[in-house]
Amino acid sequence: MELKSTEYLVTDDGIATLFLNRPHRMNAWTGRMHAEYRYLLAEADKDPQVGVIVVTGRGRGFCVGGDQEALGGHASRGGYDSGTHADIARPGYGRHSEFDAAFAYHFGLTKPVIAAINGPAAGVGLALASFADIRFAVPGIKFTTAHGKLNLPAEYGLSWMLPRIMGLGRANDLLLTSRTFLSDEALTFGFINQIVEPEKLLDETYAYARALISTVSPNALRQTRWQIYRDQHRDAAASVIDSERLIEEMMKEDDFREGVAALIEKRPPKWPSLPKKD
Repeated sequence: MELKSTEYLVTDDGIATLFLNRPHRMNAWTGRMHAEYRYLLAEADKDPQVGVIVVTGRGRGFCVGGDQEALGGHASRGGYDSGTHADIARPGYGRHSEFDAAFAYHFGLTKPVIAAINGPAAGVGLALASFADIRFAVPGIKFTTAHGKLNLPAEYGLSWMLPRIMGLGRANDLLLTSRTFLSDEALTFGFINQIVEPEKLLDETYAYARALISTVSPNALRQTRWQIYRDQHRDAAASVIDSERLIEEMMKEDDFREGVAALIEKRPPKWPSLPKKD
């Protein structure tokens, strides 16, 4: 796919970075961007060299929501047009039916997603950040659900995600008012994991990603993510039973034997399942 709204880079140590790349529009979301984003997620997810996926924006914005020109087009037509086609990539689909929808597809991916939020995130941009596993942000960023001031419903699962991230009371405040909140409040709410100075944002994000890749086995990352998000849909007993099944399966893997050996020998693990570097 020709990339017009995104950019894609993979480091030698296994970090894929998906850049939203419409800096002149503060990375406002379009159907084209969504199609490219899903395509790149699928590429990163199937690439054996990639261990962690980072999402960020070029320029001063992360994603300020739906493009105003596109919103104007929806208004003039009197209806919504996603701007995508039936052949759009389906990253994360097919793992569990609960994940087979826009943005929920993140939960079906085999690798963690970290959002490096470099600028304002509103509406669909806030939803995109919400579906990341970990969120780092620079100081003073403006966040907003935005939808209420446009006569829209809470978008793309925000009414499901925000209460689970920050609790019902805080989520209700943000969802019902569509007010703006800044990085400091987002950290207090638990929406972001860490505030990082702008010049260090990607360095800190990459350091976190490298630690995940080097200290946690790929299958443990994969299975733990799926457990976390499936457990949002099931009871405690089902979670325990599933974990017992996974323990039995994963103790048969080479990575388990290596993890035990590394623990006993007090050294960093060398995961057999990681691709060998040339």
